[in-house]
Amino acid sequence: MLKQRVITAIVLLLILLPALFYPSPSAFCTITLVLIAAGAWEWGRLNGLSQVPSLLLGAVSVGVCAGLWWWGLLSQPLPDLWRLAGAFWVLAGALLLRGGVSLWPRIPLMLRLAGGLMALWLAWLALAQARVIGINFLLSVLLLVWVADIAAYFAGKGFGGRFSSGKLAPAISPGKSWEGVWGGMLGVLLLSLAWQAIDSLTQARVPSLYSHLMGRGWWFLLIAVLFMAAMSVVGDLVESLIKRSAGVKDSSGLLPGHGGVLDRVDALLPTLPLAMMLYAYSMP
Repeated sequence: MLKQRVITAIVLLLILLPALFYPSPSAFCTITLVLIAAGAWEWGRLNGLSQVPSLLLGAVSVGVCAGLWWWGLLSQPLPDLWRLAGAFWVLAGALLLRGGVSLWPRIPLMLRLAGGLMALWLAWLALAQARVIGINFLLSVLLLVWVADIAAYFAGKGFGGRFSSGKLAPAISPGKSWEGVWGGMLGVLLLSLAWQAIDSLTQARVPSLYSHLMGRGWWFLLIAVLFMAAMSVVGDLVESLIKRSAGVKDSSGLLPGHGGVLDRVDALLPTLPLAMMLYAYSMP
């Protein structure tokens, strides 16, 4: 298993890193379209669709995202869209987690499909816009999610159950603890403060998300990164809820040793649009 995880990770890095650092954002945006197509296919399968309709969802998702690109939305400020996306994730996440695993199959299939595809499309548009803004900006968003996940893992392993009497969401993801959430939040706080300080010292040509948030004050930076860290947990739990409802461990086997695409991007789905929402709010 470990060997598979390492090989898959190396292959992904060999594909994604050259595209990420290519001078034009086009290479990265094109590569990530493939991931969106795979995620849409997995979404269809998780919701009980057969192979052909699921493949059709993937094709439709590529077409929609390509259309957004063709219409020039990658370089357009879309503050109203990102506010709606943020509200969508906060409300949908709260309702799903409150309703639990039993709620999911009671939601009409078309609504489930539409909601999932919308989340994928918004995440891709936010990812593409972040790359258009600059590599430093995009990496600051991606690293927030990854650091939150890593810090939560080690905090949960080391301190899980020591300061709280119950698990975070035992019916959805029994392994997650409140200590893990707090550790993840501490990790992103330290990351944001360090990254913002480095931006200031190096006078970064393309500031990170944290430097933009800092423009509204320290209090806004701290609240914003804690909010995004919390919503990354919501994204992870929502996908776990859906997989538990479907009776599967992974969203697919497309990434040997890692599961599926949705397993790798679940925490990014809410965080990317929220980052763009906060970025829009921080602009003068």
